[in-house]
Amino acid sequence: MIQCNYLLISFIVVFLTSSFFRWLLTKMNINHQKTFGHTVPPVFQDEIDGDTLSRITDYSIESSRFQSLARVVDDIILLVILLSGILPWFAETILSFDLNFVLSGLLFFAGPALVGFIVEVPFSLYGTFVIEKKYGFSTISPSLWLQDIIKNVAISVVIGGILLGSFLALMKGAATTWWFWGWLLFAAFQLLVLWLYPLIIAPLFNRYEPVRDDELKERIVNTMGKAGLKIKGVYQMDAGTRSRHTNAYFTGIGATKRIVLYDTLLASHTSDEVLSVLAHEIGHWKKKHILKQLVIIEMFSLFLFYGTYLLIDWPVMYRTFGVDQNIPYVGIFILSALFKPVSFFFTPLMSGISRAFEVEADRYSRRLMGSTRSLVNALKRLAKDNLANLHPHPLYVWFYYSHPPLVSRIAELRKMDGDGKEAY
Repeated sequence: MIQCNYLLISFIVVFLTSSFFRWLLTKMNINHQKTFGHTVPPVFQDEIDGDTLSRITDYSIESSRFQSLARVVDDIILLVILLSGILPWFAETILSFDLNFVLSGLLFFAGPALVGFIVEVPFSLYGTFVIEKKYGFSTISPSLWLQDIIKNVAISVVIGGILLGSFLALMKGAATTWWFWGWLLFAAFQLLVLWLYPLIIAPLFNRYEPVRDDELKERIVNTMGKAGLKIKGVYQMDAGTRSRHTNAYFTGIGATKRIVLYDTLLASHTSDEVLSVLAHEIGHWKKKHILKQLVIIEMFSLFLFYGTYLLIDWPVMYRTFGVDQNIPYVGIFILSALFKPVSFFFTPLMSGISRAFEVEADRYSRRLMGSTRSLVNALKRLAKDNLANLHPHPLYVWFYYSHPPLVSRIAELRKMDGDGKEAY
């Protein structure tokens, strides 16, 4: 039976507060879009007309509302699991099977994962085949969508099962030091996935082949050489089989690092624009942003592992949610649920760090390319092709945006060239 105490009251207050502020930020962003979303910013007047701007506004608002609804549903499901008595019933059911600790823990976590999957499927269907289709992005067939779902589930079960099973085994076998070994395992696992992703995981979903444009490939290799960065290869990806969204990225570490260009990007951008986008990505690499982000994540995860170790045997936590005995894998689930609303308030910190990295990468792109002109043109085209919101609310930007908003970002880029007033 759920016990009402200070922990439960505190959790509900923090949970509802985070949910309310998340809803409020989305509402403010939508209202800001409605108010200002009918005016083309001066810097975009050569790229975006009134009809395109109207589509941007409609797409941004519809996507925001849909994502907000999905988050509300997730919140409701979590509260039902925690407060309805389902959690103690399910924990007791697992115990009745009389399995070993690791298998019991894996089976226990499979329950919420299955519920989450069942709920996610209709949202994925609607987002992909209604919203994305409506605005001309989705090109994926139902059969390919289903194949992707099956592959994602299989990968999640295999990788998640191995990682979680290893954690549980450590908890059972190293009673006082499992948190440290678990953290080391988590860190090593992240590095392994980064290394393996371009070789094993990514090719399961897309076809990768060397860039067909030999002239562009040569220019890319020369640009990489100027930066002193050696790469495994330059590839183009058949992103157009699923979506018309455009992008480019670095992936892998060590011998597996490579450049990946969406075929949709290659089709809609000039060579100079593609190179400027890649120069920006090179900036991330040269400024060691990936390494810095990993260090931040590992420091944060170390704190979480040790905090879990300190609280995993706290009787009040179990009794609060109706569980009559201390079951470590149930404790992990409860602690993750308790931390979810708290983590919301750390979002601006991580967003701010990410935006600072983006500015550094923009500066590096300018140094490597000699000008920001091509990157500015690329950002304009990306905004148009992806129907990016040109009028986000400043508070929403501060809280969520991992990149500077496009209008202010382009203004800063032009300042780097000393062309603050030149509309190029």
